[in-house]
Amino acid sequence: MKNSLKFTVAIFLFSIVSISLNAQTIPASPGKPNNWTQAQLIQPASLASLIKNPKAAKPFIFNIGVEDDIKGARNVGAASEKANLEAFKKALANVPKKSMVVVYCGCCPFNKCPNIRPAFKLVKDLGFTNARLLNVPTNLNTDWISKGYPMDIKK
Repeated sequence: MKNSLKFTVAIFLFSIVSISLNAQTIPASPGKPNNWTQAQLIQPASLASLIKNPKAAKPFIFNIGVEDDIKGARNVGAASEKANLEAFKKALANVPKKSMVVVYCGCCPFNKCPNIRPAFKLVKDLGFTNARLLNVPTNLNTDWISKGYPMDIKK
């Protein structure tokens, strides 16, 4: 009886963990597999906390799309364009390889975005060991701006 109960509890816990992991899975677009892991995603609330915390080490944040800039982000333009990808590479040249580098686009859902895969591939290819992709699976307005997270105000 005890073994049966342990087995049932184990199956239940496994199911809960599986459901939570699957709920966070971001679908790849057909023919364009994701080149990041779940561990390489940074949640908007976490990045917003880092930005707001005066004592936290600030990540290097790069906007690799065409959307508005998150506070402290450097906009290098749409990474789907070769010239902008080169500009991104130059912008990364003086960033220490162990620094947290956060990239985001936010133009559309991840599975349709033309910018995040080439940009994230570049960051990894250049040897950054703490590369993160901001988890904006819908778009920047829905997943960041509407939540009141810090933005650079355009003048």
